[in-house]
Amino acid sequence: MTVHALEAARRLAPRFAARAAQHDRDGSFPVEDFHDLREAGLFGLMVPRALGGLGASFAEYAAVATELARGNGATALVFNMHASVTGALGAVTEELAEALGVPDEALAARDRLLTAAAQGSWYAVAMSERGAGARLSQLSTVYEATDGGWRLKGSKTFCSGAGHADGYLVAARSSADQSMVSQFLVPAGPEGLTVEPTWDALGMRATSSHDLHLDVEVPADRLLGGVEGLALVVAQLMPHWLVASYAAVYVGVARAAIDAAAEHLNARNLAGLPAVRARLGRADAATAAAQLVVAEAARRVDEMPGDAETNRWVWRAKLLAGTTAADVAASMLEAAGTSATRRGHPLERLYRDARCGSLHPATSDVCADWLGIAALGGDPDRDGSAPRW
Repeated sequence: MTVHALEAARRLAPRFAARAAQHDRDGSFPVEDFHDLREAGLFGLMVPRALGGLGASFAEYAAVATELARGNGATALVFNMHASVTGALGAVTEELAEALGVPDEALAARDRLLTAAAQGSWYAVAMSERGAGARLSQLSTVYEATDGGWRLKGSKTFCSGAGHADGYLVAARSSADQSMVSQFLVPAGPEGLTVEPTWDALGMRATSSHDLHLDVEVPADRLLGGVEGLALVVAQLMPHWLVASYAAVYVGVARAAIDAAAEHLNARNLAGLPAVRARLGRADAATAAAQLVVAEAARRVDEMPGDAETNRWVWRAKLLAGTTAADVAASMLEAAGTSATRRGHPLERLYRDARCGSLHPATSDVCADWLGIAALGGDPDRDGSAPRW
């Protein structure tokens, strides 16, 4: 699987790179990239083989995401959202399902969603809200039971791929019990689901991370897990999909910045300057170190998911990838000089995209605080000044 998926990602990355400048300039969604991902079968990357997918591990996902991001970080970031949905669903083993009280009909519904992904459907994540960010416990979107299923009402922001996905993972709080947070897979298209085109940002402009407004009713089987209140539990059990999956993307962005700088410097006959070579050398070493941390975190996720030390590596990976991408892209822009700051130059776009890495939840400050509390012997999930989720 790894060879096939990695080869596909490496084959697609140059196509993504060739389209990236226009989509960044226009703030348009890279529809062609997602057609290519579908044709390559990568929407089924995290889907178990028994359901028609490629059955990738988290480490294999990380390797693929890094390669895709070397083409276009925005495309890789949206793909990450789909992978996080399918990866989390596919990771629910029979033992875990029994421990969480997941009924058989919910497992059957899960399998239908995963089979659809293997056949080409892709899902976006509608979690963040204005004023709450990605903290599940602070959400204002609510749901309530109806005769035929569930009604959801609220607004989401930073919904990457809004208006293009086949479905949306929506996190909401119970109107009857505000401490209960659940997740639903809302199909695209029903009356009451609207996209507000609000995304006009510094970086990752091609993600179409618009606002999503919901006042919809969905069937009963769209409650993921079939049991209310599982969202916070899953966040604790699988923090890698909420934290470290982004890390692989930003390592790819950092590597793309080095590639773009090397091409620019060679073309301008600047590679003979020792200061320039030193910048590339430091950038290469820093990016390689970040990639090793991401790989170690991913290895531990596959071998010891949920383990305390595994989770520390997960948070390390996100912190290091975000800060490294920003530092490397800034240094490469300085090495290339003023001409690389012009709109349309790859380094100018990569600089802006890389700057988003530290801002993506969990932000670098939140990651550092989590790790600091852990280093002091505290419980980083509970001892912070604000709820992590």
